[in-house]
Amino acid sequence: MSDLHQGGCQCGAVRYQFRAPLRDIAHCHCSVCRRSTGGILVTWITVPRASFTWACGEPARFASSPTCERYFCPSCGAHLALFTTLSPNSLDVTIATLDHPEHAAADRHIWTQSRLPWLEIDPLLPQEQQERID
Repeated sequence: MSDLHQGGCQCGAVRYQFRAPLRDIAHCHCSVCRRSTGGILVTWITVPRASFTWACGEPARFASSPTCERYFCPSCGAHLALFTTLSPNSLDVTIATLDHPEHAAADRHIWTQSRLPWLEIDPLLPQEQQERID
């Protein structure tokens, strides 16, 4: 499988691509991700920032915290990516917006201290109460 991956928003106005292996994929349970997407969790892949490009369109940006900026489609609102100054050389991309998300299985849960108590977590995946950033 090629390391070139593409994705985009629901309406097709914003497209991206990155060249990186499909690893370092986490289900995030933090309340900020829940509120910004409306989902019970968000699954992210962390990729080298230098490998990522916006291929079509220009995303809107929202500073969701002092250290995080989220990118989304200004037309349909799809949440596409996140940049944090805590990890300046990487970018997190939402797995669900990949053209082939079926190839990108999560390898852990993060921010489980914030998970919704009624959500069952896959016990085979490691869990981090917060998130370890290397």
